[in-house]
Amino acid sequence: MTEILDHWVGGTTWAGTSERTSPVFNPALGTVQKEVRLASTADVAAAVDVASDALVAWRDSSISKRTAVMFAFRELLNARKQELAEILTSEHGKVISDALGEIARGMEVVEFACGLGHLTKGAYSENVSTGIDVYSLKQPVGVVGIISPFNFPAMVPLWFFSIAIAAGNAVILKPSEKDPTAANWMAALMKEAGLPDGVLNVVHGDKESVDALLQHPDVRAISFVGSTPIAKYVYETATSHGKRVQALGGAKNHMLVLPDADLDLAADAAVNAGFGSAGERCMAISVVLAVDSVADTLVEKVSERMATLRTGDGTRGCDMGPLITKVHRDKVASYLDVAASDGATVVVDGRDVEVDGDPNGFWLGPTLIDDVPVTSSVYTDEIFGPVLSIVRIEGYEQGLDIINSSLYGNGTAIFTNDGGAARRFQHEVQVGMIGINVPIPVPVAYHSFGGWKASLFGDAKAYGPHGFDFFTAEKAVTSRWLDPSHGGLNLGFPQHD
Repeated sequence: MTEILDHWVGGTTWAGTSERTSPVFNPALGTVQKEVRLASTADVAAAVDVASDALVAWRDSSISKRTAVMFAFRELLNARKQELAEILTSEHGKVISDALGEIARGMEVVEFACGLGHLTKGAYSENVSTGIDVYSLKQPVGVVGIISPFNFPAMVPLWFFSIAIAAGNAVILKPSEKDPTAANWMAALMKEAGLPDGVLNVVHGDKESVDALLQHPDVRAISFVGSTPIAKYVYETATSHGKRVQALGGAKNHMLVLPDADLDLAADAAVNAGFGSAGERCMAISVVLAVDSVADTLVEKVSERMATLRTGDGTRGCDMGPLITKVHRDKVASYLDVAASDGATVVVDGRDVEVDGDPNGFWLGPTLIDDVPVTSSVYTDEIFGPVLSIVRIEGYEQGLDIINSSLYGNGTAIFTNDGGAARRFQHEVQVGMIGINVPIPVPVAYHSFGGWKASLFGDAKAYGPHGFDFFTAEKAVTSRWLDPSHGGLNLGFPQHD
């Protein structure tokens, strides 16, 4: 009998009322390993009711209690991270080392959330007028919805629910139905860490459950990570229902390689950033802008490194695993035919890869395409797979123009030994996260993560100071305490004496 993964509501598993389910595959085997329940609108409403009830006591709990829960969760997560990594590998396909890296980056945000006492401080101005003080308070916004993507089933939820809960909110987490088990596992671990039942709930589902969260009047805020079309839909729908929204969308990240760059470093970076997690990262480098004078050498160095990569089952010590589904694998592979018809050169064809794994897995090996025209869909589309494109350019100015003309503005990198060029690049490029000789410039937890243009909808980035601002609402209090000698009434407009 096939295992069925239930929702997690009120501190325990819950089947809900909907009878719909969706298959959860092991991408390395190509087989269904369980079914996950898909919530109805009524199921989401029931979970929101539970969260609303739990919110009352949690938002009034002390900072020290909330901090203690986050510290305990961090220690439990660190002790059992191998168990979580194996769940990620079995459902997403990423190799164990990559899964552990994902968990480590998520734990950084948990650690940041442990400092909530400092992060939720307000400000105080004494004697703004005679005997009158003004100060600010930061309070939780209420019940919040988190909609997370398939590519980081642990890290992205940790980015959001750690800060939301630490700030005193109650959470409904809707993970991807493609790899949902990590969300339940983390919710159970939060309970073990001392989190009261109902503060963190997991509701599985598809568009029906997403729409229910976006439209429910008691859900005050929505955090989302996914493709740009869906991010735009989430932002427009949720804001039209009066919610604050942070919706992180897609990307087409460029790496500009200047002639004075260390080409060995650049080649290492291109391979690591292009093919880690099978390219299923919103911060993956998918385009290398190579100046003509070094392009041939760089392509050769990248090709040499790609030949050493082992694609296969993530439990076998391979470098790269499968893609998440067969449908996605086939869509990514179709771009190789497009590249050839558009006049590009397929230097390394991932369809020819020999895998260390079951032949039924959703395999596509690392792929390198040279001379990609910027008019080709291979360049313009977010392929979201292990496909690295080389676009040849004349120099810095052309490279900058190409990046700034892109629909997206998530991440970018420049490889150079010229400090002046790097400084100019960070000033002129229209992208939210920039690496200088760093290929995946994901900010540390005490900064904030987010891009520009069609890569971010809403004003708040993820985690860091932006995260606590997003999950708290500010009150400004103007206060006057009259001393005992005061007497009389004055109904006129307040005056400065």
